[in-house]
Parts: sequence; structure tokens; C-alpha cells
Amino acid sequence: MRLTPSLRAVTAVVGTTLAAAFTLTACGSDSGGPGGSNGDQPNIVASTNVWASVAEAVAGPDVTVTSIIDEPSADPHSYEASPTDAAELTDASLVVYNGGGYDQFVDDVVGGESSGDQLTVNAFDLFEGGAHAGESHEHGSEAGHEGHDHGSVNEHVWYDLPTVEQVARAIADKLAQLDPDNAEKYSANADEFSSQLASVTAITDAIAAAHAGTPVAQTEPTAHYLLEAAQLTDATPAEFTEAVENETDPSPASIAKTRELLQNKQVQALVYNVQTEDRVTQDMRKTAEGASVPVVEVTETLPEDEDYIQWQTGIAQSLSDALG
Repeated sequence: MRLTPSLRAVTAVVGTTLAAAFTLTACGSDSGGPGGSNGDQPNIVASTNVWASVAEAVAGPDVTVTSIIDEPSADPHSYEASPTDAAELTDASLVVYNGGGYDQFVDDVVGGESSGDQLTVNAFDLFEGGAHAGESHEHGSEAGHEGHDHGSVNEHVWYDLPTVEQVARAIADKLAQLDPDNAEKYSANADEFSSQLASVTAITDAIAAAHAGTPVAQTEPTAHYLLEAAQLTDATPAEFTEAVENETDPSPASIAKTRELLQNKQVQALVYNVQTEDRVTQDMRKTAEGASVPVVEVTETLPEDEDYIQWQTGIAQSLSDALG
């Protein structure tokens, strides 16, 4: 799923409107500016509850962390920030978000750059500047996601654990700038979070050791980096997943080919995004279940009562169980 041209235009207009709205909102605010509500303790605002959970793990219980999007049914691609959202983002000491066009409403409000005392952490920028810089991410046998703003690169980087670890380290560094007295605590929390990420990596490494090259299908490429870490092959026609992600109708040929993969058990699992299902994807799920192909559910935001580590561990384990 991605920001369509029409939604991109709407979002741009919304961003302009929100900038004006915030000017009025800020005049009556007593938040004390980027230092937080009491003027001396950092506060963090994240675009989604995914990045809020990562921030909470690093910041600890004494730092206020809020997320703009925390409902499982919300779609960050097309989300339109309210004036209240804009005020929260602009008043935050630190803004943590996905970037890559995924949560464009944040860039529309804060401009995507550190300004004055306000700091930002953009996960996609860390992805592009880190270990994956310069890589060409392939989708099956063809380069996928050409419709994205960043060529063939997939923006769902919260499924890329090395990037998530970089985000945690960056949050610790930014908090140290804002709150030097507690710098060691933030660094230690990032270390602990990193060790917890390693437990998820252990699952994907085990999948890779036992099932490298095993073909699977996806309804859309949300969990691309999970499959990449597990060294699985996404056999889904790129035309199908791109159409689902772009919220357009897949061609009859790509639908037929994807259904054939499932009916004939040419794939060992179907990775299914439950937050963006429609008639076509529901049909694929029914086809998989009818052929006894395991369905692995994934989401784009955290389920209720789960943190990032619990969420990713559950998904990775489900994938392992499906292939086992």
C-alpha cells in the first residue's frame, strides 16, 4: 500500500492548511515549546505506535511518548493530520517517524528536518544511509515497487531489524542531546532493546538455515524485509502485489497466476496483511486455506497490548511455524 497521486495531492493541501492552523493553535499553547509540557523534560511524538514502542523502549518510563496513529485500522499512507496532531508534532522535543513517503503527514508538518531545539529521527533515512545503501531490492525475479518514491526500495522498514536498531540508537543519541544527565540510561536502554531484537533475528536466522529459497506468496510487500532476512523467495507476481499496494485492481492474468501458486501449492505460505484486505486479497486467503497453505498474518501497526518486540517475535514465529 502506498500514497496514490490523488492522496499525495490531498496530503500536500492538508499540510499547507495545517501549517496555518498550527499558527493559531500555538498562540494559545502553554506547552513551553520543544522542551515538553514542563519545559525541561523531553517529550517524544511518533507517527505510529510502531515507532512509539521503539521510542518507549529507549526512553524509559520517565519520558512521555505519544503516537499520532495508534489504531490498527488506521492507514498511515493516507492519514490526514488534524490541527491537534500538528500542534503535538511541532511541540515535541523529538519526532520519530518512518519516512520514505509512508507517513508523509509528518514531513508536511515538521519539514522532516531538525529545527532549533526540535530533533527528528527518520527511519527510512537511516535505512538508506546504513547497511542497505546502494542495494537493489528485488521482488521475485523482477525489480519490484517501481511506483514508490524511492525506486525499487520498499519503505516498510520497521520489518528491517538492522534499521530498527539504528533508529533505537539514534533516539538514544537525540535524547542525550536533550537530556545529558540521563545519557547513559538512554544508551543502556538502547543496548537492552538491541539484545531483544537479537532474539527475533535468531528466529529468522533459523528459518534461513532450514528453509532458504523456499517460495512464499504475499498479498502485498509489507513484510518484504522479514522474508529477506529469512532468505525466502517471494514468488508472487510483482504486478499483483504492486496493484494491491497502490489500491488498484490487479490484472486478471496476475490474479490467475497468484491463485495458481496457492491452488497448486507452489508456495509454502501466504503472508497476508490483515489491515488492507479487500475482495481480491480475501479471495487469495480463501484459496490458500482451501489448499491447506498456511496463512501468516502481518500488520502495519501494533496490535493492542503488544510492544514492538512481542509483535515482531510473534510474526517471525508464525512464519517459522508455517514453514515447519
